[in-house]
Amino acid sequence: MRITRHYLTLAGRRVHYRMCGSGPPVLLVHQSPRSSDEYTAMMAQWGERFTCIAPDSPGFGQSDPLPIASPTTEDFADAILDFADAVGFRAIAAYGFHSGGIFLMNALRRHPERFVALAVGGYPCFHPHELDDVGEAYLRPFHPQPYGEHLLWAWNRMLEQSWYFPWYKPEQARRMSAPHADPMVLHPQVMDLLASGDAYRHGYRAALSADYDVPPAGADVPPALLSSYSSDPMTAHMARFPALPAGWSTAEQPDPAAHSSGNADWLAHHPAPAFMPVQDIDRGFLPVRTDAFDGLIHWRGSGDVLHIHGPGRSLDLLPESVLAIDLPGHGLSDRWPGEPPLDWAAWAAVIDSAAKQLGASDTRSEPLLPGEPELLFPDLTPDRYGNHLVNAWALLRAGHAFSPRYAITRDTMAPMAEGAMDLTTLAREHLALMRSSAALALHRARLSTR
Repeated sequence: MRITRHYLTLAGRRVHYRMCGSGPPVLLVHQSPRSSDEYTAMMAQWGERFTCIAPDSPGFGQSDPLPIASPTTEDFADAILDFADAVGFRAIAAYGFHSGGIFLMNALRRHPERFVALAVGGYPCFHPHELDDVGEAYLRPFHPQPYGEHLLWAWNRMLEQSWYFPWYKPEQARRMSAPHADPMVLHPQVMDLLASGDAYRHGYRAALSADYDVPPAGADVPPALLSSYSSDPMTAHMARFPALPAGWSTAEQPDPAAHSSGNADWLAHHPAPAFMPVQDIDRGFLPVRTDAFDGLIHWRGSGDVLHIHGPGRSLDLLPESVLAIDLPGHGLSDRWPGEPPLDWAAWAAVIDSAAKQLGASDTRSEPLLPGEPELLFPDLTPDRYGNHLVNAWALLRAGHAFSPRYAITRDTMAPMAEGAMDLTTLAREHLALMRSSAALALHRARLSTR
């Protein structure tokens, strides 16, 4: 099932959301430090029954952070309601997991009239002594470091949160029941953390410092399901809940798949009214179909000239003032189906289609990097130990001092621009390179036109 992607601006703050399916609308709110990408597999299933709308929470994924120094639970909950209003919800049926569920619960407690029904996965009910485990020690600052130290921390922090709870206490008593070390599962989680940067702490802090917001028994509130699956550390918390309001229930499912299915079945009994979602018109995702590509192309800006980034880069690295796209397998655009083409004609067809839809009469491309393609763009397949992240960082760092960037000799020293090693810039370049699945193919395809 095709998942589409959109932007919506609320009081100057950009919100990114995913959507798919047909049927009654359901709002999906992700956990920290993820993004709506967390729900892509679930949306593909739920889309058979619902119109799924999943925003990136403020400061996560592609959504701007709240303009607040230390946002609270209420601030994140209000942001959910503001988005629901702006996108078109008339009444809300919603699902949220962990911090997503915490924010939704706060919104429902304060504004029950806004909801049709709420399903929450892994809602916490901490004992006072447990709150020390999820305080500031849980929220280590996250800033780019010169030699990529932050990348190894991010990888291992996300890895070991499946080994211990909390992640920073590697002790026998803190062991989790379902540890893993699958780099293909871990990589998208780490990429979401890299996209958020230090803003990841705001969502976590707001959720982990939240009050217990489940309404008391007797409260006049819409129905809700509070559930979890066996390996989730929050499952044990359900036994601590005091008496629930009428129409509220709890359930423990054996695994994530059963949890997803159980929540979908429950929400199907509480449909929300349909509406036509709203989106921005100055940036977004174009549907592009050619002989070799059928997917979404990320774009932003305006103008007669369409600017094309170089291999392994993205439109985020181009001036904000220009019209630009992310090529397939780059930035936020969809990947090529199968192996990326080495034939420039396939790339040109996508560019021509995007240019036509955006009203551009000309194109302009960034120059290619000098050097051997395979050395400029080595294999960065996710590695069990996170080495792919650090390798990419080191390659980019060298590229600001040597040309070609993989050859470090006296003869290859290149002039260094002022601010070349700026860590914020390096982090943006690194994110673009790590998102690129077709950099080598694009480089070789462009070389074939010379």
